[in-house]
Amino acid sequence: MLKVKHLKKNYASFSLDCSLEVKPGYMTGLIGQNGAGKSTTFKAILGLIHYEGLVEVFGRQTLNEEDKQLLGVVLSDSGFSGYLTISDIIPILKHLYKSFDQTFFLRMVNQFELPKNKKIKEFSTGMKAKLKVIVAMSHQAKLLILDEPTAGLDVIARDELLDMMRDYMAEDDQRSILISSHISSDLETICDDFYMIHNGRVMMHEDTDVLLSDYALLKVDFKQFEQLDKDYILKYKKESYGYSCLTNQKQYYTENYPDIVIENGHIDDVMTMMIRGE
Repeated sequence: MLKVKHLKKNYASFSLDCSLEVKPGYMTGLIGQNGAGKSTTFKAILGLIHYEGLVEVFGRQTLNEEDKQLLGVVLSDSGFSGYLTISDIIPILKHLYKSFDQTFFLRMVNQFELPKNKKIKEFSTGMKAKLKVIVAMSHQAKLLILDEPTAGLDVIARDELLDMMRDYMAEDDQRSILISSHISSDLETICDDFYMIHNGRVMMHEDTDVLLSDYALLKVDFKQFEQLDKDYILKYKKESYGYSCLTNQKQYYTENYPDIVIENGHIDDVMTMMIRGE
């Protein structure tokens, strides 16, 4: 569906070198702190900035008009004019997308109680975010590219957007989503796999199921740390009580070190340890 190999972009104070893949039927997450390179990656994939490297969408490096119709995009710094209403943008969407599904669009607008005749500039942050995602889903897109769609939303609004994405994927097993977020816990519940990016470089790629089953944080005192087999320790960080250690071999330490504290790994824990650990 999407392949990116050594996508490079250089700025005065930042450089990007990113490789990733989104498979058909997959929801793939790109996680990282603000400024890690997520938005730059998305803009390069969409051809909005000049870059070096290889980007293939639907198996092609150059998208034709038909391909572009199959893309649904949400960027954090884009949207419709605030002086338009939802009623105003319907004819615009009909003109832009041959497969625009007005029935679906209005059903989603009604479901999420978005006012059709109120200016978009008067919408709340959550209402604007929902509208952007609904627009991206409303024309039978095969690949959604969503840059920080849940940023700035409260827990309820974020959960509603995540439910929208689950429903969208359930309707067609050949659809795919690439979604970025610095709220990594959001992606843990919906993504099949994720890439972790830091300072413009991909630090890790892992299936979410593997992370949740095999990764763990070991909480050990100083003596236990000295005696610990570190062959399967990915990162460690000094704490007041001793050390926290990240491993992707939870079963090994469970079987061989019954006296140490072992906590299940989560994306937030993994990201913190991969960035701040030694």
